[in-house]
Amino acid sequence: MDGRAGRFRASGRSSAAYGIVFVVESAASGSPRLVPVPDRPTATTPDPTHLPLLRGAVAQLAPVLPLLQELGQRFADRGHELALVGGPVRDAFLGRISPDLDFTTNASTDAILAAVVGWADAHWDIGREFGTIGLRKGDHHIEITSYRADTYDRTSRRPEVMFGDTLEGDLVRRDFTVNAMAIRLPSLEFVDVHDGLADLAARRLMTPAPPEESFADDPLRMMRAARFASQLGFEVAVEVRAAMTERAGTLAIISAERIRDEFTKLLLSPAPRPGLTLLVDTGLADEFLPELPALRLEVDEHHRHKDVYEHSLTVLEQAIDLEGPPGAPEDQVPGPDLVLRLASLLHDIGKPATRRFEPGGGVSFHHHELVGARMAARRLKAMRYDKDTLKAVARLVELHLRFHGYGEGQWTDSAVRRYVTDAGPLLPRLHRLTRSDSTTRNVRKAERLSRAYDDLERRIERLAEEEELAAIRPELNGNEIAAALAIKPGPVLGEAYQFLLGVRLDEGLIGKDAAREKLLEWWARRD
Repeated sequence: MDGRAGRFRASGRSSAAYGIVFVVESAASGSPRLVPVPDRPTATTPDPTHLPLLRGAVAQLAPVLPLLQELGQRFADRGHELALVGGPVRDAFLGRISPDLDFTTNASTDAILAAVVGWADAHWDIGREFGTIGLRKGDHHIEITSYRADTYDRTSRRPEVMFGDTLEGDLVRRDFTVNAMAIRLPSLEFVDVHDGLADLAARRLMTPAPPEESFADDPLRMMRAARFASQLGFEVAVEVRAAMTERAGTLAIISAERIRDEFTKLLLSPAPRPGLTLLVDTGLADEFLPELPALRLEVDEHHRHKDVYEHSLTVLEQAIDLEGPPGAPEDQVPGPDLVLRLASLLHDIGKPATRRFEPGGGVSFHHHELVGARMAARRLKAMRYDKDTLKAVARLVELHLRFHGYGEGQWTDSAVRRYVTDAGPLLPRLHRLTRSDSTTRNVRKAERLSRAYDDLERRIERLAEEEELAAIRPELNGNEIAAALAIKPGPVLGEAYQFLLGVRLDEGLIGKDAAREKLLEWWARRD
C-alpha cells in the first residue's frame, strides 16, 4: 500500500478479546507488524497459535485492501455500515484466493445503489428482492446484501426474508462460525463474535447458533456441512453431527434443485469421500439419494462379496485421479468432471436389487448394469439434473461392465467397433470408469485387468487410425440407400440404414458394391 497504514483490529466473542492492530506498510515489506490496540485497555492477548493465521489473512487481503477501504468509505460518508463477510474472510485465513467479494450492510438496496453508482463498472439488481445488489469493479465481482435475519417457517421450501439492523445479528444467522467472521470497513476491524477463528484453527465446523436451531431455520445447512467437510477438509463438531442425524428428515422441505446444487458442489470438490460419508452416516442421503446408503449390503459371515459401498467410494476416488487437468483436451476428461464422478459413484447401484446367493456360496448380480442404468436415470431426474447429464451417466452405468467380456483379447474387430460406437463421445470417460472399477487387492488380477485394458485401448487406436471409428457410418448414405431400394425417406429407410451400419461394424470396410449387394439381400429377405 506504499506507506498507507491499514488498521485491522480483531475482537472476539467477549467484548474485548484479542485486540490486535495490523499495520500494512507496503506490499513488499513482508508480513505486517502486529501491535496492541491502544484504545482498548481491556483487550486480551490473542491465542499465539492464531497469530500466523492473522498475519496470513492480512497478507492475503493486502492486494484488495485499497478497494475495500475505498468502498467502505463511500458507505461511511453516507452514514452506513459496511463489512466484508463470509467466504472471502474465511478464505483469507486459509490462504486461499476468493474469486468473489461479499459484503453486508445496514443500508437498503436503494442506498446501496446510491453508494455504488458511478463507482462500479457495472451493477445489477436481480437479487433486489432478497436485499442483494451485484456489481463489478475491475476484475472483482462483488455482492452487497442488507443485514439479514431470514428464517424458514419450517414448513415451506423458501425462507421468509427479514432484514436486520446490526452486523452481529447478521452474523448469527449464518451457517457456520468460520463463515460468520467479518471485517468492518473502512476501519479494517476484525469481528469474530462466534469464535470462528478458533474453529478455523481447529479445522472444525460449528454453527453460530445451537445446531438444532440453525438447521431448523434452514435444513440446507446440513448439506453445506457435508460440502465443507469435503471442500475444506474440516471435521464436523460432535453437536453438529448429532443435530444433522436428528433433523435429517427435515431436508424434505428443501427444493430438489437446491439440494442438487449443494450435492454437485460436494461431488466436484477435491476429496468428496468425507462429505459423502457424512451424508450417509447421518441419514441425509436417505432423503435425496437413498441408492447410495443402500449399497451398504450386509456382509455375511463368509465374506462372499465385497463391500459395494466402500468399493463405490474407492472407484470415485480412482476416477478423480484419472481426470485430466482443468482446461485439458476433451479426450483427457478435464476435471472436475461431473458426469464421470456421478457415474463412478452410481455405477453399482443396481446390485442390491439384483443380488442372488448362488448354490455353493457364491453371490451374483446378474444384469445389475442394466438395472442400475435405469435407477440412475430415475434418481438424477428426481434430483433435477439436466437431460444430457442424466443420459450420459445412465449410459456409462449401462456400459461399465462391457469390458469384462474382453478376456484375454478374444474380441473380434467387430466387437471393438461396437464398443467404441456404443460409447460414442463418452469413450474417454468409459475408459476411466472401467479402469477405476478395479479395486481388487489381488495384485496379479489387477495387473492382468490393466494389461487387458491397455491392449483394448491399443486396438481402438489402431482401428481408429484405419477406419475413423469416431465417425463410423454405413458405406452407402441415405440417398444411395433410397435409390438402391427405390423408396422414399421414412421409417423403412431408417431400418435399412441401421442394417448397413451393423454390416459396417461387423465387417469393416467392404466397398460400396458389396454393401449394396448385402442391402439388396436384406431387402429381399425382408419382403
